Amino acid sequence: MNGLGTLTLCLLFYVTLQGCRGEDFYSFTVHDHEGSDFALEKYRGKVTLVVNVASQCGYTDSTYRALKKLHDILSYGDFFSVLAFPCNQFGDQEPFDMPEIIEFVTTEYKVEFPVFNKISVVGERADPAFKFLIETSSVVPDWNFYKYLVDETGQVIGAWGTRTTVEEIFDDIQAAVKKVKAKHARNAGGKRKAEKKEKESAGAKDEL
Repeated sequence: MNGLGTLTLCLLFYVTLQGCRGEDFYSFTVHDHEGSDFALEKYRGKVTLVVNVASQCGYTDSTYRALKKLHDILSYGDFFSVLAFPCNQFGDQEPFDMPEIIEFVTTEYKVEFPVFNKISVVGERADPAFKFLIETSSVVPDWNFYKYLVDETGQVIGAWGTRTTVEEIFDDIQAAVKKVKAKHARNAGGKRKAEKKEKESAGAKDEL
């Protein structure tokens, strides 16, 4: 094989590898609660709090209630969302199948944030999207309700363990959301100015 052929194969391998790994969290595809592919690209431009959840943990009630309140407060304007991933790896505390999990969280806590398909978050079978969170944050979950804050570009900007409450990290999350809102407002303002300038230019041409 000549040098050009070898270089082409290397480039193809690199591109394939990057596609499998994902350049950021929003580059990955996961499965929704019905088992269908779901591209996290939908959340690009938004801040998300990614959590490995469980239905029978001692932290279940307090954390689900806090996550619901957090989502209700910060999701206004569509710049933030909680993303929940059920996991049964820690104490076998998420034994239910997906229909039971969805019924539980919607009936008991009235959650409106997305609950994805049950996954593994550590070990050889760990979901690639969650592996990305762990590798980039260096925070490895050893129990339920670990929390990873992802910014609008898909990068991890914060990670906390089970015992850190949602209330304790609210200010960090809110700051990230405010940053995105401000950026969006600047971009929208710039677009309006450009459109106005374009209209003024068009009017001046008409006068000529």
